[in-house]
Amino acid sequence: MDHLSIQLIAGQVLIGIINGSFYALLALGLAIIFGMLNIVNFMQGALYMLGAFMAYIVGEHLGIGYWGALIVCPILVGLFGIVLERVFFRAIYDIDPVYGLLLTFGLAIIIEGIFRIIFGSAGIPYSIPDSLRGGINLGFVFLPYYRGWVVLVSLVVCLGTWLAIEKTPIGARLRAATENPGAVRTFGINVPLMVTCTYGFGVALAGLAGVMAAPIYSVSPQMGTSILIVTFAVVVIGGLGSIVGAIVAGYGLGIIEGLTKVFFPEASSTVVFVAMAIILLLRPKGLFGRMA
Repeated sequence: MDHLSIQLIAGQVLIGIINGSFYALLALGLAIIFGMLNIVNFMQGALYMLGAFMAYIVGEHLGIGYWGALIVCPILVGLFGIVLERVFFRAIYDIDPVYGLLLTFGLAIIIEGIFRIIFGSAGIPYSIPDSLRGGINLGFVFLPYYRGWVVLVSLVVCLGTWLAIEKTPIGARLRAATENPGAVRTFGINVPLMVTCTYGFGVALAGLAGVMAAPIYSVSPQMGTSILIVTFAVVVIGGLGSIVGAIVAGYGLGIIEGLTKVFFPEASSTVVFVAMAIILLLRPKGLFGRMA
């Protein structure tokens, strides 16, 4: 294999890891919301788009800049999600998840339609912060600083979320509240508040992904729709509600997608769904789903 081929493969793997960083963040939010609240949140793509537009509005027009938007916008998206949870979702927690899917699907269409009316369908550029311009030549591939930053933040957030849910007392209470809310209430724990905060955090992850995506992709009302379909495939492959599954499948499928563009470009848009079909045939609950 010549040097040019190695560079091509390494470049596509890098692109796959970057895409996988967004898949992992979005899938992680979906897994948390479904695993803890039993809601199939079809709004995740719209909230990802909302985070990108908030970064554009707050960062470009209010003068806060990228670094301020990186902190403010996920919080705003999380607060928006909390309002939605209190207004719409509390009545559907104990019924078939299909109702949650239909409700969130309808809300996603409404949100996307509003932004399409206001901003139009064309993409809006968002500049990379000056401190993250340029890149470094690793020999086999050129790594832009900003894309390296995206991967680093995604890894830290995914690992931190897993540790918080699996290894801390708050995570243990949250898991207990999901499985037996009545028993948890007897210990004086405010279960509805925990549920609300969980949903807010899950959608804040989508907002964070949107802010980080804004300088890489153009900000447009359609940006959430295209990535959401792949994200759902990632969640299904990893196992519905599995935190580890969402992270591993997100990065893994991003890399597979990148390599497919090298060896079989015609299949790059469908390889994720082919992988999903194969995994479901072998493990209907997904790679990390609990088998009955």
